[in-house]
This record gives sequence, structure tokens and C-alpha cells, in this order.
Amino acid sequence: MTNAFYERTPRWILFLAPFVVLGGAIFLLRVTAPLGDLGAVETASTGDVLRTMAMIGLVVGIVPVAIGMLWFPFMRTLQARSLHVVLALSAGVLAFVGLEMTFEAVDYAGAAPSPWAAGTLAVGGFVGTFLLMVTVSRWSIRKAASSGNRGLGVAYLVAVGLGLHSVGEGVAIGSSLLLGESGLAMLLIIGFILDNVTEGPTVVAAVARDAETPPLLHFMALGAIAGGPVVLGGWLAAVAFSPLMAATLLAIGIGAIAQVIWQVVDLIRFDAPRVLVPGNTFGFAGGFLLMFVIDEILIDGLLL
Repeated sequence: MTNAFYERTPRWILFLAPFVVLGGAIFLLRVTAPLGDLGAVETASTGDVLRTMAMIGLVVGIVPVAIGMLWFPFMRTLQARSLHVVLALSAGVLAFVGLEMTFEAVDYAGAAPSPWAAGTLAVGGFVGTFLLMVTVSRWSIRKAASSGNRGLGVAYLVAVGLGLHSVGEGVAIGSSLLLGESGLAMLLIIGFILDNVTEGPTVVAAVARDAETPPLLHFMALGAIAGGPVVLGGWLAAVAFSPLMAATLLAIGIGAIAQVIWQVVDLIRFDAPRVLVPGNTFGFAGGFLLMFVIDEILIDGLLL
């Protein structure tokens, strides 16, 4: 994509195009029914379960994130101040995801045979991941900055944080199917598709401020990292799920997300005198509220 492309294409088309693609994807999902009979998963062989979860990971994780990333050309046309609002919104999305994962980690740790051991592992996973992500972020951003694309390093960190969150989505879907709750699993699939579409812009928001547009290969990698772990979560639910493992994995994800939020704030501070301005504050609150509406009202409303 070149700057000429952004300049020639009306902004309203750049904004609406992902909605059109999302509608087409939902239509194809309904017509082709690629997931087959979810009710048969409970009695299926391990191999069939793993194949089903791989397909679910594609439909629930990678495709919606990729569709959300299609807002990148629109974000590319925004001025620096507006981009800061988008980055703040992405931080709000990440904050809600991290808070939700915290509640889930506490619940799983409490359900473990030894809550104290589960809590200790979870805290260790959080601290260790946070420190590891600090080290990785310094290396990746320094490497990306040498090419003039400082935001690309942050984008990869965001993708990693959301990818760890996606593991939990796969665990939730896989557990529902293996318990014979195919209706619940389908509702979770619908909800997580909506959730992951909103995460797509979060992944690429940092890149929109860079001087050069990265090659398409980077966008493909970002989408796979952010959405692909849904498959891993489903496989874990099928072969080795336990409350202790769930609490530890969630804590690792929380540590990654906490560091990524710190990095997003630092990215705004890089070319802005102040971070806490009204636009950024409303952007952060808007991202948090958007995820609250999707997760706590739409998804929970479907499940009731």
C-alpha cells in the first residue's frame, strides 16, 4: 500500500470496507457451515477433535482479527493527534481484556486442588512474563526503529498479548464442546468473532504512525500471532486442561498485556508532550467500554 493509494481512495470507503468484508464472511460462514456438527465433538476421536478445533481457530481467531486489521488504511489517513486517540482506545481494549483475564485466573486458581500453589504459579507467571516482555520489547523496538518503523515492534507485542488471551477463548470453546454443550459453544464462537474483529485495529494501530507501511508478510504474521492461539487453547482443553494450567496461562497473558499497555503509552509519549489529554482519556474509556458492551452485555446476554 502506498500513500498514493490512501490519497486516491475516499476515507469513507476505507472506513466502511471492513464492514462489507465482515458481512461477506458471516454470509459465507452461514452458507458453507465449515464447522460441521459441533454436537458430535463430544463423542469424536481425539484426531477429529483436534481437526475441529483447528477449523474453529481459523474461523474464530485468525479471520476476524484479519478483518479488523483492514481498518489500517483508514487509520493511515489520520493525523497524529487522532492516531494517539486510536492508540489510547487500543490500550483501553487491552485493559479490559487484562481485567477480564484477572478475574478468570482468580476463579481457576480457587478451583485448583491447591489454590495456594496455583496462586503462587500465577503470580510467578505474571511477574516473569512482564519482565521477559520488557526485555523483548526493548530489543524488538530497537530493531524496528532502525528501519524507521518503531511502531511495528509494538504491534508485535500487542499481537503476542492478545494471542495469549486467545488461548483462553479456545479453552472456553473446547471445554464447552467436550462437555456436550454445543449450543453454548456456538454462542461463544459468535461472541468471540465479534470480540476479535475489534482486536484487529488494536494490533495495527501502532503501525499506522510509522513512516513506511510494512510488507504484507508482517500483517499476516500479526494476524496469526493474535488469533491463531485459539487453536492451541482448544487443543489444551481436549487433551490436558486443568484449573492450575488455566490460571497459570491466564497470568502469563495478563503479564504480557500489562507490559504492552505500558509500551502503547510510551509510544504516544514519543511524539506528544502529554499523554493524559481529553482525547486520549476518552479514547481509552471508549475502548474499555466497547469491550464491556461486547463481552459483558452482548455475549453474556446471548448466554442467558
